[in-house]
Amino acid sequence: MTFRRRNFHQAAEQFRLQSCRLILLLTAFVVIAFLIGRRGAFAVDASGITPDVHTLARAVDEHYNHLRTLEAEFTEVYRGAGIERTEAGTLWLKKPGKMRWEYRSPREKLFVSDGHEAWFYVADDRQARKTPVSKLDDIRSPLALLLGKTKLEKELLGLSLAPDVPASDPAGVVLRGVPQALADRMNEILLEVTPDHQISRIVMTEVDGSVTEYRFRQQKENLQVSDSRFEFRPPAGTETVEGTIGP
Repeated sequence: MTFRRRNFHQAAEQFRLQSCRLILLLTAFVVIAFLIGRRGAFAVDASGITPDVHTLARAVDEHYNHLRTLEAEFTEVYRGAGIERTEAGTLWLKKPGKMRWEYRSPREKLFVSDGHEAWFYVADDRQARKTPVSKLDDIRSPLALLLGKTKLEKELLGLSLAPDVPASDPAGVVLRGVPQALADRMNEILLEVTPDHQISRIVMTEVDGSVTEYRFRQQKENLQVSDSRFEFRPPAGTETVEGTIGP
């Protein structure tokens, strides 16, 4: 096996672990981030009482379909097995089922799907892995959420407010639940929502104790995003490998 190929397979193996978290992330993130908010849904009302989680969930279900596209800067922090890794880049989502995770730091790599095929590409290795989107839904494809077929309280078991967890922004509200599709592998997921109804942070704790945290900023909703952004053509000289991307 050549050095270049070995590097790619190491990167692909790492991405298999990340892709599980990315798909889980989309399960939680798209539902809440795909809101055009009514201000006040998460605010304390005149009586000084925060609305109950059912009210918040209904607000999510009612509003997220109004969003067609989303662009956000993201930071991903992974902690587990004595390792801490921080990566950053830009995320684009477009209804229905299109997504692009463009990592810029510390290493350039790309995960992109046009809703039919998904690609993982590491620029330095000059190799690209391709798989049908249908192979991604063994964990939880975000397509159902993008199509508006799922409700937050059905996706996250035991959804509740998490007043014991401090929000990174004092104005934020933290929710807690367990992804139904990964209840045997995930201890909990925390979602931090701003007063503007944007999700600013997601923290996922797996049963092995590893924690993945996503932070989002500079979110831009309903921009004109061309479908070409979700297409991928391997650069000249890139080796294409057919196979699954997820675990």
